[in-house]
Amino acid sequence: MNTSALSYPEGAGRAVVVTGGASGIGAAIAAAFTDNGDRVVVMDRVSGNGTIGVDVADEASVQAAFVEARERLGSIDVLVNSAGLLTESPLESMSLDKWNETIAVDLTGVFLCCREVVGEMRQQKWGRIINIASQLAIKGGVGLSHYSAAKAGVVGLSKALALEMAADNVLVNCIAPGPIDTPLVEGISESWKAAKRAELPLGRFGTAAEVAPAALLLASDPGGNLFVGQTLGPNSGDVMP
Repeated sequence: MNTSALSYPEGAGRAVVVTGGASGIGAAIAAAFTDNGDRVVVMDRVSGNGTIGVDVADEASVQAAFVEARERLGSIDVLVNSAGLLTESPLESMSLDKWNETIAVDLTGVFLCCREVVGEMRQQKWGRIINIASQLAIKGGVGLSHYSAAKAGVVGLSKALALEMAADNVLVNCIAPGPIDTPLVEGISESWKAAKRAELPLGRFGTAAEVAPAALLLASDPGGNLFVGQTLGPNSGDVMP
């Protein structure tokens, strides 16, 4: 990937944290930043091979993970919140536990991780926060009311935080992918996926590698400098705002 046009103000080498970075979209984003010459710390549910273990829904776990990340990186310049959970259930038969689990991981986890970095980013007068939402935040999905609600919350949280932080050159934005062939969608029924493919103008799901460049763009200077509270949609045409 040629990222020469996506340089940072001091060249490559920014300190980047990617949650959910051990697989899927998060892994592709972590690899893209690494290829760009940045220093990347990956957080995921299971530690090992340099990955910091974290439960993004647990406040103490998040705090401990970011302490370790700072020990490795110093300050944090870029945060990508990609950790997520996706299950399928009609609302009528959905348990409260399933609802709460999804909200905790997909929305509260974003809040907790953002809260860990905004103070230092404000102090250093530079930062980029990129939250992975979903096109379902905009259009909803059958059997996915909990996931759609959580991701809509991520979009709203990102817009509000963008307003709070922009004056200090800390830019907060979202990426809202369409359906992507990743481990996250393995638990969704084949009938749902077949119906979704039939809806897409491209006729196919995307790949994680096709999403990752949007994160590089949003973190770049000058390329990303005018994106404030925006939601980019690599979604195979599923949503056309």
